[in-house]
Amino acid sequence: MPIDPSKRIENYTLKTTPSRTTGIVTKRVLSMKENFGVTANELVSMESQVRQVCNGAGVPTISIPFYLCFGREIWALKRRGIAGETLAIEAAVLITKWVAQGLTSAVLGGVRTDVFNVSPPLT
Repeated sequence: MPIDPSKRIENYTLKTTPSRTTGIVTKRVLSMKENFGVTANELVSMESQVRQVCNGAGVPTISIPFYLCFGREIWALKRRGIAGETLAIEAAVLITKWVAQGLTSAVLGGVRTDVFNVSPPLT
């Protein structure tokens, strides 16, 4: 039987009181900071590698942020646990997307391969 909307609102109000949410966040804040630190370090390292690929290919400085966006998209896929041929196919789709936006497929392929160690898809 469906729960009455007013009962749902009451339950939500009870579990979102300032004292309750403060207690929950206080318990988690240390691990949240640690997780952010690890993630930030991974992101900075990845972006540095993307910049190296771009610099090696002679990409104009004004275009580098777009290659960084491409790198962040693949990085996010990997963080979500996507790997293998699925990741290779997703990377190919992203390359097609960014080539349509004016980026160079050779540089995007270099980022895919050199930074993320992802081969082109088999199919």
